[in-house]
Amino acid sequence: MTRGDPGPALVVCSGGLDSVTLAHRLSAEPGGVAALVTFDYGQRHRKEVDFAARCAKRLGVAHEVVDLTDVGRRIAGSALTDRTQVPDGHYSSRTMAVTVVPNRNPLMLSAAFALAGGQGLGRVAAAMHTGDHVIYPDCRPAFVDAFQAMEDTALDGVVAIRLETPFIHWSKTDIAAEAGRLGVPVAETWSCYKGEAVHCGRCGTCVERLEALHDAGVVDPTVYADRDFWRGEVARWKAGS
Repeated sequence: MTRGDPGPALVVCSGGLDSVTLAHRLSAEPGGVAALVTFDYGQRHRKEVDFAARCAKRLGVAHEVVDLTDVGRRIAGSALTDRTQVPDGHYSSRTMAVTVVPNRNPLMLSAAFALAGGQGLGRVAAAMHTGDHVIYPDCRPAFVDAFQAMEDTALDGVVAIRLETPFIHWSKTDIAAEAGRLGVPVAETWSCYKGEAVHCGRCGTCVERLEALHDAGVVDPTVYADRDFWRGEVARWKAGS
């Protein structure tokens, strides 16, 4: 590591638009990216792991897949890990609360910090953003600060690792615009929580994705089962907000 070079980062990459954009962004910055790490926790949309692998191959970096399926199958009540139906509608709707996987980010980030420490890396990067704050408590700035404080204590005198969340105060539209600026192949990212053959276009993450890419003026060649549902849903949400 040289002056002005923070050293390479380990990027937590789900294969979604946010984390893939983060990986592309950091790979173009000083320090770059050492590897991507993806977690298989038994999510119904685990096909996202394949999209993370594609990103790693595109960037020419290693891809680590950590198996948390035994933990995931024991977590009941989340639409992402059991048979609870994934709701359609706006991402900010309280109905999206059924997609909360309790303690997901603490589990994943703890594992990522362990991997980074073992590989001599001083940076772990994750792609939380403001759109996540409403539903997911472990995506909020307070969580990021508390997690860093915990790791500083846990690793005191052993190694120093910094959690980087450059999108923490960005909107989804900001991230979509960054994806366009960086030339991220958005069709090579997976967002849909339903995990079917193509993006459904109706679940909260699909609605958020379509709205953001549209508002950012980014061409989206992704195939959706329903490409137009988001327009009416966003209009209804804005009218009721």
